[in-house]
Order: sequence, then C-alpha cells, then structure tokens
Amino acid sequence: MRLLLIAFQFLTIIPLPITLRCEKEDLGRSTAFFPLTGLAIGALLAWCNWMISPWIIRPLCDALLIALLALITGALHLDGLADVCDGLAARGGRERFLAVMKDSQVGAVGAVGLVLGLLLKWQALAALPTGLKWQALLLFPALARFGQVLTMTGARHARQDGLGAAIAQGSGATQLFLAFATVASAGFYLLGLKSVLALAAVCILTGAGRMFFQRKLGGLTGDTIGCISELNEILVLVVLSAVPLTRF
Repeated sequence: MRLLLIAFQFLTIIPLPITLRCEKEDLGRSTAFFPLTGLAIGALLAWCNWMISPWIIRPLCDALLIALLALITGALHLDGLADVCDGLAARGGRERFLAVMKDSQVGAVGAVGLVLGLLLKWQALAALPTGLKWQALLLFPALARFGQVLTMTGARHARQDGLGAAIAQGSGATQLFLAFATVASAGFYLLGLKSVLALAAVCILTGAGRMFFQRKLGGLTGDTIGCISELNEILVLVVLSAVPLTRF
C-alpha cells in the first residue's frame, strides 16, 4: 500500500492526508503501481465526464477533461514534451540537447509542440464513439503509465543525477511484469481485444522512442520519459477511436 501511495503522490498533485517515508529505491519499486495510479486518474476523468456531459456540448466537455488531466498531473509530462521539442530544435550535439531540456524556459518550438500535443489529444478524445468513451477514459492514462515503466526498465540514463536515474534504482523486471499484468487484465476486462491493439501500439512507440533517445543522448532523462508518455496517451486515444465499436 505504501508503494501505491508513493506512485500516486509522484504522478499526481492530489494531496494525501498522511506523510509517507520514501527510501532511496522506493520510487523505483513503486513503478509496479504506475498503471494502477493511471486507472485511478482515469476513474476521476470518467466520473467527471459522467457529471458534466449531460449539461454541456461534447467538444467543450472533452476540452475540460484534457484540462483536468493536465491539472491532476501537474502538467509533469507535458513539460517533458515541450522540453524535448525544444531540445530537438536546438542545433548541436548531445550536451546542447541536454542543456536545452534542462532550461526551465519554454522556447517557441516547445510551445508549438505543447499546443499540438494538447490539440491532438483533445481531438482524439472527441473522435471516440460515445459507447466507448468511459472505458477509454479509464484505460488511456493507465496504458501511458505502463509505457513509462517499459521506457525506464533496463534503459541507460543520460544523467546520473536526474529523475529518470533516480526512478531506475529499485525498478526492474518484477515491476515491469506487475505493471503489464495490471494494464493487460484491466484493458481486456474493459475493452476486450481492442485493448490488445492499444497495448501493442504503446509497446511499439515506447520501444522506438526509447531507442531514439538512447542513440541521440546516450540514455534517457525524465523529460524524454514524459514526452513518450504524452505521445502514448495520444496514440491510445487515436487507436481506440479507430477501432470499430463492436466487440471482437
């Protein structure tokens, strides 16, 4: 339970009524519960959709849900998306890329990437069939957070003092297996074989992103993990919106 709460505290800004003791490797061990935290985030989104959708038009409802997701997570992974876009636009080698990502200011390319990412997520959510929406709201944050675990497990890290390196301590094959079991079982229960397509897409994108950043930077950073997570959220919504509504 303590590791679950640590994962929840790390991935959201929702305050907890208790103070948690976090050892050096606890954050890495808590990655086993990242998908479960994603399901909790998705449940909150689904509940809010149920509450407000009868009163406002769907495009506005979906925009509010995307804003709520950013609020719940403290825009942690959106920051990674913007920083990576700025890093990709910077001229220079590995050190220049890392320095740009570490800069707290968002450049023009980062701002464009952030806007496009939010727009794509909003439109992908709006494209979901109504009968599939609540299941997708539950599942897509969990699948993206499984992608985070897959990204980090066994990867090299570009900075030894960065967030990605800190999480890597304590995480491993056991955490990855538990995260996979959670998201695979929840996905199959919610959407049947449709979830298999979404999970496969997450694995492919995550593997490609991880390979790219390890070649480009010699390893991963917290920003690159967040960027891949944001892209996975968009991808899952796109895949689910493209899958026929009938179960197969």
